[in-house]
Amino acid sequence: MGAFIRASLLLLLASFAAAADEAERQPEDAAAELEGLPIGNIVLDKSDVFDLTDPRENNFLYRLANKLHIVTKDKVITKQLLLKPGEPYSKRLADESERILRDNKYLYDAVLTPKKTAEGTADLHVATRDVWTLKPILSVSRRGGENKTSFGIQELNLVGRGQKILLERTEDVDRTSNTFEFFDQHLGRSWISAAVLFADSSDGQTQFLSLVRPFYALDTRWAAGMTAFDSDSRRALYDLGEEAAEYQQQRQRFSAFGGWSSGLRDGWVRRYSAGVVFDDNQFSPVVDGVLPPAVPEDREFIYPFLGIEVLQDQFETAQNREQIDRTEDFYTGTRFSATLGWADESAGSSQDALLYTASYGRGFGSLQKKALLLSASASGRQESGDSRNVLVGIDARYFNQQSDKRVFYATVSGTLGHDLDLDNVVELGGDSGLRGYPLRYQSGDSKLLLTVEQRYFLDWYPFRLFRIGGAIFADAGRTWGDNPVGGQSQGWLRDVGFGLRFASTRSGVDKIVHLDIAFPLDGDPSIDNVQILLESKKRF
Repeated sequence: MGAFIRASLLLLLASFAAAADEAERQPEDAAAELEGLPIGNIVLDKSDVFDLTDPRENNFLYRLANKLHIVTKDKVITKQLLLKPGEPYSKRLADESERILRDNKYLYDAVLTPKKTAEGTADLHVATRDVWTLKPILSVSRRGGENKTSFGIQELNLVGRGQKILLERTEDVDRTSNTFEFFDQHLGRSWISAAVLFADSSDGQTQFLSLVRPFYALDTRWAAGMTAFDSDSRRALYDLGEEAAEYQQQRQRFSAFGGWSSGLRDGWVRRYSAGVVFDDNQFSPVVDGVLPPAVPEDREFIYPFLGIEVLQDQFETAQNREQIDRTEDFYTGTRFSATLGWADESAGSSQDALLYTASYGRGFGSLQKKALLLSASASGRQESGDSRNVLVGIDARYFNQQSDKRVFYATVSGTLGHDLDLDNVVELGGDSGLRGYPLRYQSGDSKLLLTVEQRYFLDWYPFRLFRIGGAIFADAGRTWGDNPVGGQSQGWLRDVGFGLRFASTRSGVDKIVHLDIAFPLDGDPSIDNVQILLESKKRF
């Protein structure tokens, strides 16, 4: 086991050195020659779900799908463009507009191309392709030895307006829920996003409301918003993948903030924010509970906060990294953010506390060759001079493009906790990257997970609906610290396995279906020799 860990760490360190030497950027394309020309017309080229000029897609079913599908309305697309007629053309703003458009689940891709006219202006051609967004939900997934079933209906682009509506019933290891959700990213053709969620579950209810005008672009000068959350739910603590204790949690959280920025200057953005948070957590034994109670301490915090964010204007596009045959946008610059708040007992908080969060990220190398993406985060509280509920996380992802169809991938992620709240236990298992083991198999206050994966991207394109990929992988991880329910640590846990990946190219599902078969190499005798996982993830 030690040799496996040392080899993985040496591999990542060597890759880091190689990636740092390969920080060269791709040359500017011909569009840069049009920089500064006034924009003439904005021409939208909106493709439907299927290309009927392609004989392979011109059949009855695909023609019917196009006929029933409502293509995204012009105003929904033009609203998200950072370039307007009469303004000077900027390649940077064109690239950023592409990223904003590609972030929508109802668009498969977006490409902006300037073309010089005889009048000395630059017409902007905006090419997009819609996906099928009305989705009947009937799914079964399995991970960590547990099943999850869902059925319902979801529309991601309601009558072409970019709005999402969801009605769904889910059953999993934790609860049965009936959920309604509505989301509009551009309320009234503005940059204000609105979200509403209501869930009626077997163990309680959840309501969520959000109205936010974000920093939607690098040069955005202000942001503001509010969120409200109210939930009543049963929670469980686990040992070796089985529920060992339980409690009921009632949480109410409200936050409001305002932010301001001087915009993008010399390739950097600085943003400042201020706001207020009300966060109340009440815990109790489960009524008619069947497991031993393990009830966390109640806590209530009311506090103002200040925040800062600094980020570099540095992005890169690639294909066949985390998706299959799809344009992917990666942030590769330096980014730092932090918030600091003070909760005072005299103002209604359960105790005096200094609450803080911080995050940092940076990319090295080039995703066209070798790249290393690093991120780190920290959060916690200071109460009467003591550190409480402190979590420090690190994550390193390494990509080595071996060919257009093969990528070697490795990742190291870790969490270090100190004096954690009982409802914030660190868990590791089949639902968190250790694919050969039951979900929530080990618990403690810290963990480390290493994964190496050889990825394959196939040319097979069945029915021109799904892109197919495959992977061979190995995972190793462990937890440290006491399990709140007294379970013993199993030490280092390893698994190996293989799997297939299925990515839809015609629907608004931005997730990849994983079908994995994993073989645990360690653990207690009660676990199965083979774990079969079927689930959807955002990444390969």
